[in-house]
Amino acid sequence: MIDNNLNEAQEQLRQVVEDFAHNVVAPVAGLHDASRTFPYDVIKQMGEMGLFGLPFSEEYGGMGGDYFVLCLAIEELARVDQSVAITLEAACSLGAMPIYRFGNEFQKQQWIPQLSSGKALAAFGLTEPNAGSDAKGIRTRAQIENGQWVVNGSKAFITNSGTDLTRLVTITAITGSDGMASKEISAILVEVPVEGLIVEPAYDKVGWRASDTHGLSFVDVRVPEHNLLGEIGRGYANFLQLLDEGRIAIAALGVGAAQGCVDESIKYANQREAFGRPIGRNQAIAFKIAEMETRAHTARCAYYDAASRLLTGRPFKKEAAIAKLVSSNAAMDNARDATQIHGGYGFMNDCPVARHYRDSKVLEIGEGTSELQKMVIAKELGF
Repeated sequence: MIDNNLNEAQEQLRQVVEDFAHNVVAPVAGLHDASRTFPYDVIKQMGEMGLFGLPFSEEYGGMGGDYFVLCLAIEELARVDQSVAITLEAACSLGAMPIYRFGNEFQKQQWIPQLSSGKALAAFGLTEPNAGSDAKGIRTRAQIENGQWVVNGSKAFITNSGTDLTRLVTITAITGSDGMASKEISAILVEVPVEGLIVEPAYDKVGWRASDTHGLSFVDVRVPEHNLLGEIGRGYANFLQLLDEGRIAIAALGVGAAQGCVDESIKYANQREAFGRPIGRNQAIAFKIAEMETRAHTARCAYYDAASRLLTGRPFKKEAAIAKLVSSNAAMDNARDATQIHGGYGFMNDCPVARHYRDSKVLEIGEGTSELQKMVIAKELGF
């Protein structure tokens, strides 16, 4: 039987992050969103709390938790600020996790303690201007010259790639071929700053405006040969595994966003009066909020199931895709309904549900589009 009840330690962590989200993150979320500034003070406090080390063992400076407790933290943060939530998600599941999963002992000892502390951030460079869902279409190349990898190419939409804390970018690059259509794609660690790496201006985004996102250009960037991450030619396959895991974390973020819209709608429906009574007394509003809660609950069950499968060593690719698809739909649908409930106030950028409305759309795009999730699900069903 599936048990969706949290144990004592998990519930304690959830409550700690919930309090932090409401008392520290929420009060400044609107300011950082409006000014498009990275919330360094918030990130510093998250590092001091150990949030960046949640899924990593104590041996490497982590908190000794697992992937599920990371998801719980992401969900609570996303209820009030998706930008902060995606900063944590990308830093852990995309920035540090490749090294934790596939790095050698030297690489783990060098990087995981720094990244677990939150004093350093790592980015994950897979997407390129001409290679999004078709990740095999990457063109960035790396070749060995005098004991060094020489990297040339570009990456697009890379989270945590241009902050003052960014110290590492893990990239996929073509390192050879079999002489036919197949490319040999490997993963390489690029320490930041390094000569030849150009961090492009930050994107002017519709949502996630306090999250750091840049394009990257590599012009004869040289890194040591031992910066190869994992086996030669396994970079693409390894990153696909990480993306499967990452979809669970993004699903948790989507659930947080969906639940945040419920929270704001309940509060507003009880305070806002029309025709002499709170609007929540009207069945049209109450039923709409009930439907929103149903979506959030269903999506939470989906990501809990996927996380359970991951942690117990069972196949989870299909379940992770389902969770990501369901949660992103829930976040977008709930944001739309919450904006409607708030009326004109919901259309003002300083309203939390307006921020959720802008932020949630990218959940249907990033880390695998909704269409790609359906492709994964269909393939797992044998089509």
